[in-house]
Amino acid sequence: MANRPTRAGAVRKSGKGPTVGTGGHGRKALEGRGPTPKAEDRTYHPAGKRKASAERYERAAEKGRPARGPELRGSSRVKAASDGGELVAGRNSVLEALRAKIPATALYVAARVEMDDRVREIISIANKRNLPVMEIMRPELERMLGADTVHQGVAIKVPAYEYAHPRDLLDAAIAAGDTPLLVALDGVTDPRNLGAIIRSTAAFGGNGVIVPSRRSVGVTAAAWKTSAGAAARCRVAMATNLAAAITELKKAGVFVIGLDGGGDTLLPNLELADRPLLIVVGSEGSGLSRLVTEKCDAIVSIPIGAATESLNAGIAASVALYEVARVRTPR
Repeated sequence: MANRPTRAGAVRKSGKGPTVGTGGHGRKALEGRGPTPKAEDRTYHPAGKRKASAERYERAAEKGRPARGPELRGSSRVKAASDGGELVAGRNSVLEALRAKIPATALYVAARVEMDDRVREIISIANKRNLPVMEIMRPELERMLGADTVHQGVAIKVPAYEYAHPRDLLDAAIAAGDTPLLVALDGVTDPRNLGAIIRSTAAFGGNGVIVPSRRSVGVTAAAWKTSAGAAARCRVAMATNLAAAITELKKAGVFVIGLDGGGDTLLPNLELADRPLLIVVGSEGSGLSRLVTEKCDAIVSIPIGAATESLNAGIAASVALYEVARVRTPR
């Protein structure tokens, strides 16, 4: 009988006999490891990373050193920055907004941002206000803001403003024992004008500002900043239809005056200033709309020099509010 050919791996190797024991290592592996640490105390957990990032930024704000933190890829908070609110970017804009106490909800800082006095103050204000500080990579920040936005490594999220109803402003004034004084904007699209009007309304004892929902500016971060914090004290209402809102206020006993350069009544001769009053301000370009003009009880003009064609909406409203406050102030 011919011998079978042999090849590597064809022969089963026999065992080597008894081996040295584990010494109880297996039993030790089954022993408990103690209570599970809190999420924020686990460095690998998202809560732990957020805590470490916040601590780094606190130290950076105190010592002026650059801070580094985890990238928030795909974070729902980053995505929410583009939904229902507004992002303010740039070191000067962000710093001015925080100084003006705009109700921001989050601060975004680009990873490895160059630290200067403005960034240190931004982070310091955010920490004092318990504002979440989140570090993200620059590509993600640019995706949130748009490639053409100059962000300088910082941005804040400003939530959508919560408007009142026009009738709420009147009811609040009556409940407070005030003679109602309201301002409405007709076609004003510059947020700086709105901010100035809010500021003047608060300064001269007004009870609120009404803006229409269409073809008009709303309370943006720029408007809030121009108001110099007055937007926190002076309520703004939004009217779906300004003409209808004016009609409702007139039925409640409010007199309505419209500001227009061609008005037949001069502001110093206004006899309605001591009554419940709504001042309607039109745009600098086209003035009051026809429908709103028809709803006004009087069209009032502000005397100005012949060399000046008109006043912008913010200044015109301020002058009118001052005159009303002057008439109402006891002598």
